[in-house]
Amino acid sequence: MKNKKQMMTKRTPQRKKELLSEDDWLMEESEPAPLTLRFSPTAWAKLLYFRDLSGNEVGGFGITDPDDLLFVKEFVTVKQEVTCVSVNFDDNAVGEFFDAQVDLGRKPEQFARIWLHSHPGDSPEPSVVDEETFARVFGHCQWAVMFIVGQDSSTYSRLSFNVGPGGQVLIPTAVDYSQAFGPTDHEAWEDEYTANVTALDWLSSAPATEAQKDQSRARACALPYDLLSEFEDMDPAQRQLILDELADRPELWDDEREVLCL
Repeated sequence: MKNKKQMMTKRTPQRKKELLSEDDWLMEESEPAPLTLRFSPTAWAKLLYFRDLSGNEVGGFGITDPDDLLFVKEFVTVKQEVTCVSVNFDDNAVGEFFDAQVDLGRKPEQFARIWLHSHPGDSPEPSVVDEETFARVFGHCQWAVMFIVGQDSSTYSRLSFNVGPGGQVLIPTAVDYSQAFGPTDHEAWEDEYTANVTALDWLSSAPATEAQKDQSRARACALPYDLLSEFEDMDPAQRQLILDELADRPELWDDEREVLCL
């Protein structure tokens, strides 16, 4: 006959880890879920396919499920103008994208919290423009992720919190093969790229929008204040690309004043 004390002893069940959800970010009662930005193989393949279609940057949003907000199941682009050092989303296209996602029953945390873009060089470190864009566009969200992939598939992923005292942390990246994923569709991806991505000459004096034209006139024949700092922050491949472009465009240089005219 078993000892009564033994019969009364029960093993405390271990708390099962749950998938990360919007309401779980700041809970401290339980062991925190591991923070890793995960991609479905299809979403990862599409991002790399877009990256490799040109020598420019390209950007988009990560789409997630409501109960797994750090698992990117889709990579979606909007209309944008790109150069080898920048991505500029069209405001109207972003608004239309948001409306379409809401019509599909998704909440903002599922489609407007993870900003994905590529760098044409081997450095995924964010540039000055990347930091300014992330702060301006995502700084009012409760949380957001800036993700960058380089040409050599090196990655940079930073999770930022903008509630309470705020904070940020670098998190790892992984391709998750444990979830269901679909096939590649290069033809559809190329059609999306052609429809949404417009490449601009980084040194062009005729930007596409009126606002850019006004800015260009204001700084005519003057070096932008942050150009040198951005140039210093670039990886060697990006820097060489710009130097090669300058060498092929002697008309951009004024011999008398020795300044770059943009």
